[in-house]
Amino acid sequence: MRERLFIITQYLLPQHLISRLAGCLANCTWAWVKNPFITWFVKRYDVDMREAEQTDPTAFACFNDFFTRALKPGARPLDPEADSILCPADGTISQLGKIEHGRIFQAKGQSFSVLELLGGHAEHAALFQGGEFATVYLSPKDYHRVHMPTGGTLTDMVYVPGKLFSVNQATAENVPELFARNERVVCLFDTSHGPMAVVLVGAMIVASVETVWAGLVAPPTRQLKSERYGQAAPALERGAEMGRFKLGSTAIVLFGPGHAAWDPAMCAGSAVSMGQALGKLLD
Repeated sequence: MRERLFIITQYLLPQHLISRLAGCLANCTWAWVKNPFITWFVKRYDVDMREAEQTDPTAFACFNDFFTRALKPGARPLDPEADSILCPADGTISQLGKIEHGRIFQAKGQSFSVLELLGGHAEHAALFQGGEFATVYLSPKDYHRVHMPTGGTLTDMVYVPGKLFSVNQATAENVPELFARNERVVCLFDTSHGPMAVVLVGAMIVASVETVWAGLVAPPTRQLKSERYGQAAPALERGAEMGRFKLGSTAIVLFGPGHAAWDPAMCAGSAVSMGQALGKLLD
């Protein structure tokens, strides 16, 4: 009953208004507001500040700076094998596997369309038909910067407006097409092993999504926005930071057919850290 009420509430709440109000609170620099909030958050979610570059949680200018904190050098070593696919973020594997019939498995009884996930661009969706996907859920306590699974050159970025449902297991099991309904930023890369997409999916109280090349990505008109990069396209190395969430959500990685194989030990529910191997790149 509690789970059903939670799902119903998701549909009824003014998702964007709540998220924008949360964003204002997260950006507040008043010490009497942000310090108790950050201190409560660290205790509530058991955040390990020992691995952070700045270990004093109240030293951050605002909650968002704390939430997107940098880690100490070496805190997330990259898997040394050159052909390994790096996990893009700390979190938990929600699902991973093959893209079948143009759809991605979400949870038992639920799936979503690659075409819709990528903003309705048929030419983009065609690149990943029959390919592989991995969905990583970032919990509140996790490190919230997203890194490159392998090196690549950005070709396109698409902002897709949408809902802001929570992305926990309960909503994944009960909200159809969840990840193709929520607000998201689609980043397409050309790599030495074919096309790769990293999709940054927003959620309830996610105030914003940023990329290292464009900064804050959330057009005020909340309309679909696509940008194609030419000769000035940024090239990012394997393991380099490519974006961050200001409050947590989900990162989805896509590879084209024949270019990726997941580690058999990886499955739904596996705890993962940024930089560890999720699988191997194929020729």
